[in-house]
Amino acid sequence: MSENPPDVDEFPGLDGDEKPIPDGHEFVLLLTHDVDRPYKTYQAPYYALRDGGNRLHHLASLLPNREPYWQFDTVMRVEESLGVRSAFYFLSEQRLWERPVREWLSPRAWRLYAGRYSMSDPAIREVVGDLDAGGWEVGLHGSYGSPSDRDRLRSELAAVEDVLGEEVVGGRQHYLHLAVPDTWQHYRALGLRYDASLGSSDEAGFTHGYGLKRPFDDGFVVFPLTIMENALPDPGERFDDAWAVCDGLLAEAERNDAVMSVLWHPRVFSVDDFPGYGRLYRRLVRSALDRGAWVGSPAEFYETAELGERARADPG
Repeated sequence: MSENPPDVDEFPGLDGDEKPIPDGHEFVLLLTHDVDRPYKTYQAPYYALRDGGNRLHHLASLLPNREPYWQFDTVMRVEESLGVRSAFYFLSEQRLWERPVREWLSPRAWRLYAGRYSMSDPAIREVVGDLDAGGWEVGLHGSYGSPSDRDRLRSELAAVEDVLGEEVVGGRQHYLHLAVPDTWQHYRALGLRYDASLGSSDEAGFTHGYGLKRPFDDGFVVFPLTIMENALPDPGERFDDAWAVCDGLLAEAERNDAVMSVLWHPRVFSVDDFPGYGRLYRRLVRSALDRGAWVGSPAEFYETAELGERARADPG
């Protein structure tokens, strides 16, 4: 589900490789989090059956006031301690019971729609307010069926902005599901200034170059994804191998004045459910700072690097 259309690399707007590194820094590291499933619901009995040795832990997740995937405070504490901020992309996806009955037993439908949340959830509304007040970016996580549907993207964007109380700067598509160039045309028409969907959930690296892209030679930019945590060796079992990949990519970013982007889903900061991922993230960010990187959210970088002004001053 995460594969990009086969013509992505053939789109002429991706030929450029702009690297606007802020003065005094060696490269850029953009921090992002896709908010897919902040509640552990159907996964608990599934994992209990699959992981017999850890059955009680998974079943305990169903008890009241036990939300192991609700890791917003953990991420905020980690980033606060490092003096950085990131982006959280919120999803307005249909829930399983809102889909046709014929899909309720479909494994694909469960993967796409089960365990989702609503932007009207009071806890979601509260955490959006906390993130915004603390200087974190809140963005759009376009649903799986939205890449070619401007009206749907408009509705999903409105749902996030209604809670946020201000305009969203950019976002990323769910499962990195893009229609090129349609999705970017829709983002731009809706007033968004960037997209962070171009990348892979299976492979880490600078597949799309070392810089940002301007698909329409204007103020709208694309930040290619360098690392999704899912593409790394499991740090709970092979931490040194996972770190070696991250460290190698940081060194490559430094050598090439790169604009690097990483994605860690909030749920993987649950130490019991995903051991090693939070530790790896902290080490990645700390190492980037030690190497002289500018580290922050895409929206902050967009403003810091004056990407809109650069486009007006030097179109194309």
